[in-house]
Amino acid sequence: MKTQIFIAALFFSGFAFAQEKKSDSVKTKKIEEVVLTKQVFKKQSDRFVYDVAASPVTKGNTTFDLLRQTPLLSTTDDKTLKIVGKNNALIYINGRKTNMDAESVTQFLKNTPAENIQKIEVITVPGSEFQVESSDGIINIILKKKMSDGLNGNMRMSNSQNKYNGSSASFSANYRKDKLGVSANLYGGDNIQAQHYVLRNGNDLSSNESTGNIDDPNQYIGGYLNFDYQLTEKSNLALSWNSSANKSYNSTVNLFNTIRSFNEKTNAFDTYYTNSKNKEDARSYNNSVNLNYELKTDSLGSKLNVNAAYLNYKRFQFTDNKTFLADPSGNNTGLIPTQTITQNLPQIINNFSSTVDYIQKFKNDFTVAIGGNFNKTKTDNDTKNNTFKEGEPTEFAPNHFIYDENIYGAYLTLEKKFSDKLSGKIGTRYEITNSLGTSDNATKEYRKIERNYNNLLPYLSVNYAINDKNNISYAFSSRMRRPSFWELNPVRNILTETNYTQNNPFVKASSTYNQELTYMFKNSYFLILNHSYFKDQITQVPLQGYAKSMDGKITEQNVLRYIRTNFGNKQEMSAMLGMNKTFFNQYLTMNFNVGVQHNVNNGSLSVDPTNGDIFLDKEGKQIVYSNNIKSTSILIQTNNTIRLDKKKTWFLGVNYFFVDKQQIELGMLKNLSSLDVSLKKNWNDWTFALNLTDVLRTNIVEIEDYQANGNYNYVRNDQFRRGGTFSITYNFGNQKVKKVRDIEGASDAIKTRTR
Repeated sequence: MKTQIFIAALFFSGFAFAQEKKSDSVKTKKIEEVVLTKQVFKKQSDRFVYDVAASPVTKGNTTFDLLRQTPLLSTTDDKTLKIVGKNNALIYINGRKTNMDAESVTQFLKNTPAENIQKIEVITVPGSEFQVESSDGIINIILKKKMSDGLNGNMRMSNSQNKYNGSSASFSANYRKDKLGVSANLYGGDNIQAQHYVLRNGNDLSSNESTGNIDDPNQYIGGYLNFDYQLTEKSNLALSWNSSANKSYNSTVNLFNTIRSFNEKTNAFDTYYTNSKNKEDARSYNNSVNLNYELKTDSLGSKLNVNAAYLNYKRFQFTDNKTFLADPSGNNTGLIPTQTITQNLPQIINNFSSTVDYIQKFKNDFTVAIGGNFNKTKTDNDTKNNTFKEGEPTEFAPNHFIYDENIYGAYLTLEKKFSDKLSGKIGTRYEITNSLGTSDNATKEYRKIERNYNNLLPYLSVNYAINDKNNISYAFSSRMRRPSFWELNPVRNILTETNYTQNNPFVKASSTYNQELTYMFKNSYFLILNHSYFKDQITQVPLQGYAKSMDGKITEQNVLRYIRTNFGNKQEMSAMLGMNKTFFNQYLTMNFNVGVQHNVNNGSLSVDPTNGDIFLDKEGKQIVYSNNIKSTSILIQTNNTIRLDKKKTWFLGVNYFFVDKQQIELGMLKNLSSLDVSLKKNWNDWTFALNLTDVLRTNIVEIEDYQANGNYNYVRNDQFRRGGTFSITYNFGNQKVKKVRDIEGASDAIKTRTR
């Protein structure tokens, strides 16, 4: 509550200031009307550019709302963004990677007003100069900055209602005085993330079903502060600081479990019931600072770019997992739990990274880029697991796991414009990775895990403009996918007594090979063909049955472990046909994509790679989990903005996506869809917006998997995505803006590899 009160004070103080700047606002409206007619979506040599500076979609919306309506981008969980045909999308701000964990990035995007955005660049196949992993694409958000001296900004307050109520507020400001430019953002809020689970697994002889709710309350605050100073006409110095904090106390899991097993003596099933009552207290802190120096070396655009960055990430998590005997109605049969497991799961990450890039441009449209990077990361995970069972000795299982990783990289890129029609780019990146994981309380073979590997990663792209209306391009890249730091932390995240996830310090990096062919017509219609091949794919694999240790003992019965590991190879192929166009004198702006995706899975696992356990069925036969299934699915996405009046003050938004069922590593993911509707009113410098999400309540995850050995696994996860958000946004000050200078930061993979 204190966060909202503080930002509300800024909100109304900004309102008072803005009354003195009314004349500038009037001028801005005239500028907006001119720019609106020139809004474009175009293909450049290695990226798609979406110019949104004066689009009616931006005003009153958040950056996340804007991105989900950008061509080629989509989200199915309202948290993560995907580029068509890609596994993941990395968020860059003004050419710099955001060194924030995934949760902080989501809150940042949902609390940064879209009015701050100049344009969005979607880089589907990043070149060698970018340090990215796997088939990751890049979303580069170019922010606005002031063109003249003075101050401007905006403030936003919103309230959301899903299963529970949540609120948020944000304040953004831009200031320029002579050679100094300053931009800042502050946001905060609270919500309760609710989920309902149905979990079923087993076979003909035994089964386990768990149903219930997870409620995760969150209070968060964060923001950024950027300084950009022009040292000389050719050099600039920039300093940026990003910070976020999240508190999630009294997060609860309440699951009712039904366990059935066949009794050969009675020739019938025995059934008993338990309740899993889990409570978690967690908090996290993320702070990163980046120092950037840029020197222009000639009039052609050649420049030197030097960056140094530091990241400190801390997460503290304590869980209390209790299992009670229960009756068929779900009532506890006694005050004493049958089992209690307490876990202390801290994670501390420190990362230092630096990059040096030099771009030399020549008069004959030839460009040479060369550079290098260094990343040093240390993670400290001092975990403690304690198990208390009624009538049995207490089991203590501490584990202090420390992971050190050094990455050295260098790249060379050559880019040439052969004519007005033909251009090409070729490059390569060489990376050396040295890592060492140590554990002070494990068996001998698990106390020291060392990984050293070198990779040569080529890149090629060709762009051919057939004429003014037709453009075709091709790109190829090779990348590595390193495991996230939390995936390497050898801990169990317990859901029920017999159902948990298991991280794995032995996960090794996987390789990815990406190809993309793009055809674009009139900068409005496009066809994209993708192919990605993943070697040693990193994923979760469910192993279930009777766990038998290496010494021949049965350690767990009817257990289901979701184990993080390398799971064979995988191919993803997709074809996407899209359009971004305005109709009826700009009364309708439509972004429409339709495509098909084909997945080929090829993996199997029979042994728990973390401890050597094998899994047996009731007859004592070893169980092998395999996934060699192919699937083809249809994807449809359309985002539509309808102007309701001549004065351009009322707008209706209608957005819809449909993802057909498809085979993933855990099984068959059933189809997902969502219909979202929004209504927006612009009134002077104010914007009032109402957004309704998942109106038909069809965005619910269901996964089912049936193995040849008779085992089955079913997951239904409802995150209550149907809801509404009402927001008020106010813009103040001198609204004259221009694009900030593009700053390429000390790029590292830290953002996607933290929890």
